[in-house]
Amino acid sequence: MKTLFIKTLCLLSLISYKVSAQDQTPPTYVVEVKGPPTEKYGNTLNMGIGAGYYGAVGFPTPGFGINYEFDIFKNFTLAPFVGVYTFQNSAYWGNPALPNTDPSYRYYNYREVVVPVGVKASYYFDEWIHLHPKWDLYVGTSVGFAFKSVVWQNGYGGDINDYQYVNPLYVAMHIGAEYHLNTKTGLFLDLSTGISTFGVAVHF
Repeated sequence: MKTLFIKTLCLLSLISYKVSAQDQTPPTYVVEVKGPPTEKYGNTLNMGIGAGYYGAVGFPTPGFGINYEFDIFKNFTLAPFVGVYTFQNSAYWGNPALPNTDPSYRYYNYREVVVPVGVKASYYFDEWIHLHPKWDLYVGTSVGFAFKSVVWQNGYGGDINDYQYVNPLYVAMHIGAEYHLNTKTGLFLDLSTGISTFGVAVHF
């Protein structure tokens, strides 16, 4: 009887030890794997130089553009902008009261300066086409007003409004790309029916 009691006690001790060892097994943790964060394109200052030809006379002219982008919703930004471009041309004119041999009958130069102001809307395709994180690709539309001024060469007596080709309503289409040099700066190329520019993007 004593022997049976000792064997039973030993068996219970062994079972208790195994249960205790199992309770000390490290817990299993579930790690939630998340996808890459959605890229933000806003809080970006874009400054570029290039060529403008919106409503001009069919040839590119020096231009400059600057805008500041804000995130509106996923992959979409709005950017207030201002630009400027200028071109020079000439027009033939003479005083009709004088004969054609008068030296006033000649070509007179004029310079037109155009300043478009408005808002640019851009949609980024990075997520759709799985671009490398160093690159951004977008299409956009700009809408605003074009302010203009014309200065004629001395002696011109014709109608100064005859050769102003620029519509005061400014509408332009864009397609562009940016290469990120680092997290704060990048280089961009914006091809546009308004002012095409190459420049620097600063991310804040």
